[in-house]
Amino acid sequence: MRRELGQLLILTALSLPSLPALALEGDASAPIEIAADQLEIDDRQGTAVYTGSVDMQQGSMNLLAARVEIQRGSNGEVSQVTATGSGERAYLEQKPAPDEEIVKGWGDTVIYHAGERRVELIGNAELHQAGDTFDGAYVEYFLDSRRVQARSGDSDDGDQRVRMTLTPRQQSQ
Repeated sequence: MRRELGQLLILTALSLPSLPALALEGDASAPIEIAADQLEIDDRQGTAVYTGSVDMQQGSMNLLAARVEIQRGSNGEVSQVTATGSGERAYLEQKPAPDEEIVKGWGDTVIYHAGERRVELIGNAELHQAGDTFDGAYVEYFLDSRRVQARSGDSDDGDQRVRMTLTPRQQSQ
């Protein structure tokens, strides 16, 4: 039974169109590999829902969460990936370019908008980019421009103000 589930997960991953490249050129053509405890596919709705210690990889991208929902558009391409944590935050990492450090993000919910090449980190959000860190209730990262936007939460959320740590860049001599 476990072997059949593993084969089903692999077949499902291979049947999904590849996510557009988050960063490295080869990521878009790399196969999506997903491991989870459970899977539910609804072809009519264009969704695949993975639950239980989900580990999704494509090229340099790695996504870890308790639950991952993949939505496809009418053209069959992946339009959105929504990851949620349960007790722990969802985690996403990606290498922007061969000569750059890995970008890491955490949030209670992580949403990747494929068409816009944009990541939303929602709830207890944290982003690490090239030595800089951004924390807040909400952090948004634009993959192509490497632009970051962050905002605080409601005053009822306690200390969810936006916080940044900027690391000075080393000058090459």
